Amino acid sequence: MSARELEHVHFIAIGGTGMGSLAGLLKARGIRVTGSDRALYPPMSTALEDWGIPVVEGFRPENVLADRPDLVVIGNAVRPDNPEARAAIDAGLEYRSFSDALYELAMAQRHSVVIAGTHGKTTTTSLLAYLLHATGRDPSLLVGGISLDFGGSFREGEGEHFVVEGDEYDTAFFDKTPKFLHYHPQTLQLTSVEFDHADIYRDLDHVKSAFRELMRAMPADGQVVAAGCYANVVDVLGDAACEVRRYGVVDGKSNDGEHSGAAPLDWRASRLDATPEGTRFAVQGSEGQAASALLPLYGRANVENALGALAVLDRLDVPLAEAVEALPRYQGVKRRQELRGEVRGVAVIDDFAHHPTAVRETIAALRSQYRGRRLIAVFEPRTNTSRRAVFQRDYARAFDEADRTIVKRVPDEPIYSATGEVSELFSADTLADSLRERGLDCRVYDEVDEIVDALAKDAREGDVVLTMSNGAFGGIWEKLLAALQ
Repeated sequence: MSARELEHVHFIAIGGTGMGSLAGLLKARGIRVTGSDRALYPPMSTALEDWGIPVVEGFRPENVLADRPDLVVIGNAVRPDNPEARAAIDAGLEYRSFSDALYELAMAQRHSVVIAGTHGKTTTTSLLAYLLHATGRDPSLLVGGISLDFGGSFREGEGEHFVVEGDEYDTAFFDKTPKFLHYHPQTLQLTSVEFDHADIYRDLDHVKSAFRELMRAMPADGQVVAAGCYANVVDVLGDAACEVRRYGVVDGKSNDGEHSGAAPLDWRASRLDATPEGTRFAVQGSEGQAASALLPLYGRANVENALGALAVLDRLDVPLAEAVEALPRYQGVKRRQELRGEVRGVAVIDDFAHHPTAVRETIAALRSQYRGRRLIAVFEPRTNTSRRAVFQRDYARAFDEADRTIVKRVPDEPIYSATGEVSELFSADTLADSLRERGLDCRVYDEVDEIVDALAKDAREGDVVLTMSNGAFGGIWEKLLAALQ
C-alpha cells in the first residue's frame, strides 16, 4: 500500500508513542488522520493536540463505520475483543498493524537503521538520528519518545536513512511476531538483552529466541553493531546472518553482571569523566579511529549507547571526527533524566525507568551528575512486568546508590498476561524491608499526593528528587514543584 493512495487513516489506540508518531508523520504529509483511545497522558496527548489530530475517548464501532477510513491502523495494545477493531475487520476495511503500516508507508524505500535491545532504545535512536542530521545526512526518524532536538517523535527527511526504535514486543493481536522483525533492518544496533515483558515472554530464553530470529533475518550485506560486553548479547549474535561489530565500555560493569570475553571489541570507550558539561570519554575503533568525545548526558549506560551510535555512523560512512564534533549539542529526549525544574534548591528529575537495570543505571547516572547532593529516588511499579514478583530481588539492589527510596504501592488491578495466570505480585513493603535490612532508607505510600506531601515537608536545599515511571505517575513532578513553591 502506498501513502499516495490514502486520504483518511484511523488509528485504534493512537496514544502509544509509536502509533501517535506515525499518525503525526501521516498528518504532516497532508493525510486526514483520526484516532481513538482510552484516556491519554502527556507527552503524546499534548503532541496529538498540537498536531491537530482529533482523538475520541473510548472504543466504539461507529468510530470506524460512520466515516469509513481508507486504512485502519491497529495498535498492539488492542485486544481481540476490542469493539472498534472487530467492527473494522468484520466490515472488510483495509487494516494493518502499526509495524507493517510504518514500514509500508514510510520505510520501504529507505535504508532501515533499527535500534533494538532491552534498554536505551529511545535515547540511542534519537541520538543516532540527531547525529545523522547534524552531519548533513537529513534522515527520517520515528522514536518512542519526544526528541528535544527535533521537537517531536518523528521527522521525514530527504536522506536515504530511516532510523527507528525496534521493540521486541509483539505486533498485534492478529500477529504475535516481534515488532522489530517488520522493519527489515539493514543496519542494526543491539544495546542489551535481558528478561522483560513478562506478559508475553515466559523467561529469558524466550526473549533470546526473539532476538535470535532478528539476527537470522538480517540480510547478508547488512551489519549488526552490538554491545559485545554482555553475555546475553553475545549469546544471540551467533545467529547473525551478516557481519557483526562489537562495542563496549572497557572500564565499567555490564548490565547482566557478566563480561562475556567471547570476542574482542571493535569499538571501545574508556576514561569516563563526569564534568559539568557532560561525560567526557575516549573513543577507539578497530581500524584506527580515535577521538576524545563529550556527551551531554551522564552515566556509563549513556556513554555505551552513544559509542554504539558512533560505530553505526562509521558503518554509514560518517567520519568519527564529524560525529564527535556534533555530539555535545545533542539535547536528549523528554522523560529521560529530564530536569523538570528546580525550586528552593531542590531539583526534580523525570525518568521513564522501570526495569531494575534501568532504575539502577539511572540512579548511577544522576549520582555522577549531582555529586555530593542527597538523591531521593521515587518509583512507581506500573508495567505488567514490574507489578509481578519476577524482579522483586533485583529491585532490592537497584536502589543502592539512592540516599532515600520512596515506592508507591502497586494497585490491586488485573495484570494482563499471555504467559499464564499471575499469582505472585510485586510488594513495595517487601522491597522496603529488604532495603531497611541493609541500612537503607525506604518509605512506602499508597497515593501520589501522600508522596508529594512527604517530599515537600522534608526536602532541603541541594536535594535531587528522581521520579521513575513508564506512565504519568499522577503528575507527580508537577505537583511536587508546585508544593515546593
